Amino acid sequence: MTRPSEHDLIARYFAPVAGEGGLSLKDDAALISPRPGYDLVLTADALVAGVHFFPDDPAGSIAAKSLGVNLSDLAAKGADPVGFLLALALPSNWTEEWLAAFASNLGAVAQTARCPLLGGDTVRAASGLTISITAIGEVPKGRMVRRTTARPGDRICVTGTIGDAALGLALRSNPDWSSTLSAESGHFLEDRYLHPQPRNAVAASLRDHAHAAMDVSDGLAGDLAKLVGTAGLGAVIETDSVPLSPAARAALAHEPSLFDAILTGGDDYEVLCTVAEEELASFLRSSDRAGVPVSVIGTVTDDPSPPVFRQAGEERRYGVGSFSHF
Repeated sequence: MTRPSEHDLIARYFAPVAGEGGLSLKDDAALISPRPGYDLVLTADALVAGVHFFPDDPAGSIAAKSLGVNLSDLAAKGADPVGFLLALALPSNWTEEWLAAFASNLGAVAQTARCPLLGGDTVRAASGLTISITAIGEVPKGRMVRRTTARPGDRICVTGTIGDAALGLALRSNPDWSSTLSAESGHFLEDRYLHPQPRNAVAASLRDHAHAAMDVSDGLAGDLAKLVGTAGLGAVIETDSVPLSPAARAALAHEPSLFDAILTGGDDYEVLCTVAEEELASFLRSSDRAGVPVSVIGTVTDDPSPPVFRQAGEERRYGVGSFSHF
């Protein structure tokens, strides 16, 4: 059977996902008009088979992760989604069945997030599948929450739970130790690796209360070092306050050495932020109303050394930093 042309597959699989600004994907560019009094916030992430996901991961999961990681960046900036551009490089062995599943779940995630497809490009890849998404959000003028503006004395907060995706990746890479977990716990951890849960519901709370924020994509320890380091500051983290899921706690009960992976592993896609002490209660109430759990895990200090992780009277600094491609 002859494969559809580039024009045909765009019309068949991606035009139904497009928003009004995408002009039915029949033009060479999208058209959007920011609301008066708002700034646009743009972010881009590329995902490559064998680097960011396993080549045999489900097509729908790859789609969810591709858009989800960008939505997470918008959330951490306090931005509400407007739309996204998709660049898709397909390997020679792509199938229409795979593309249909990818486009279907991409559309479902986009609809839930109110972040429609606006355009992009579809090309042939010389090697593995590569996906690049540029997401666009908006914030009231001058209200984007920056990474660089933490202040000494700020309380450090994080949404959700930490380390689930790193453990899910470990399970995916080495299933042997999964026998120590219940099927429910194993499924939960793998799902957290496959399907990020961007915290866009907390965007307004961040705008109203946070001094600085970023999403945790490359590991809590390394991303915290970036967050406070860009401001020339440091941090003290109370390790017992780092939020863990029941599944992560079950994994730790069988293998305590996994705790370092929890603190340094990537793909959490939670929001890490700093909030003034006097704003903390309001921030926690606002986030709770938005349905996003938030934990207070430490304090920003004026010591520019790497962050300290303190537990049972002992202090540790993580020199590994965050994940780096190079």
